[in-house]
Amino acid sequence: MPYDFELPTELEAGEPPEERGLARDEVRLMISYLADNRVAHTQFRELPDFLQAGDLLVINTSGTMNAALHATRRDGTPFELHLSTHLPANMWIVEVRQPGETGTKPFYDARAGETLQLPGRATVTLHVPYSSDRAGKPLAGNNAQTRTRLWIATLQLPSPYIAPDGEVEYLNPLQDYLARYGFPIRYSYVKQEWPASYYQTVYATEMGSAEMPSAGRAFTPELITRLVARGVQIAPLILHTGVASLEDHEPPYEEYYRVPLETAQRVNTAHLTGKRIIAVGTTVVRALETVTDSEGTTHPGEGWTSVIVTPQRGIRAVNGMLTGLHEPRASHLSMLEALAGLEHLKVTYAEALREHYLWHEFGDLHLILP
Repeated sequence: MPYDFELPTELEAGEPPEERGLARDEVRLMISYLADNRVAHTQFRELPDFLQAGDLLVINTSGTMNAALHATRRDGTPFELHLSTHLPANMWIVEVRQPGETGTKPFYDARAGETLQLPGRATVTLHVPYSSDRAGKPLAGNNAQTRTRLWIATLQLPSPYIAPDGEVEYLNPLQDYLARYGFPIRYSYVKQEWPASYYQTVYATEMGSAEMPSAGRAFTPELITRLVARGVQIAPLILHTGVASLEDHEPPYEEYYRVPLETAQRVNTAHLTGKRIIAVGTTVVRALETVTDSEGTTHPGEGWTSVIVTPQRGIRAVNGMLTGLHEPRASHLSMLEALAGLEHLKVTYAEALREHYLWHEFGDLHLILP
């Protein structure tokens, strides 16, 4: 089981730092060193002081979709639909969630074949449960049925899609539809809706993530300029994130990735020259581990990854990571343990709790260095 601890509710960041009077890069940064368990504290905008020429930052340039939509059952029951992963043949992995007083929660009683109505004359039809050994959870007692959280579904947009101004020519009907009717996915610790711009990194190049690759949120154009001027290298890749599994701490499922040739070459060169390779986020680690062989050589690649990084498997591609703070028992903590070891994880998380760091996508950050 991943590392467990008690997270006080007051340390769950429920609003963007901008709403707390901070710039993006004024969130706190905890730096920890694997060599001796040393820990330092600063603001994220001081990151260049802790990096050096030749260090390689690998970033995920996937942009965050407005992946949540209001949905209605045939009998008028309201739901919230989360678009998770865009599959081949225009299929989707989706999650149906039920509104409640403190936000939404998974709805386990949807039926195969049913169609939900979406805004703007769109529909979604649920076909079969997605990967029942992961997405399904046994019911209590001896009932052999499973509770299905994720579905493989078809999203049907109006054709042609007509915007309120009457315009019908679109370069990307899906993203135009989501921009008009969708909104960012949020969980119960975020009490109100925030603009989509708060869920976007400054270096996003391609929309596709259901939830923000949030380790890179604090970067600003000015900070990136300072890093480049210092001689820090930055290499991009894509991994489109699916929906998180906060309720049941499920392992991550298949996600689309693309690692360019130049990025793979930079990772290999950094290895050969003994430089630090720092993944900006767990999504970067997952993508790189997918294309790094048992000898530690990273290759270019594209496709769907089912790799789950655990302490038993280990990490071959990177020796550092910039990441947010993850909730108790989250599968991401297993990845951190694979990089840093359980002792280091306990030291740093105890320090973060003691210093009142903030958790989740709008919270503070942790830089793990060799």
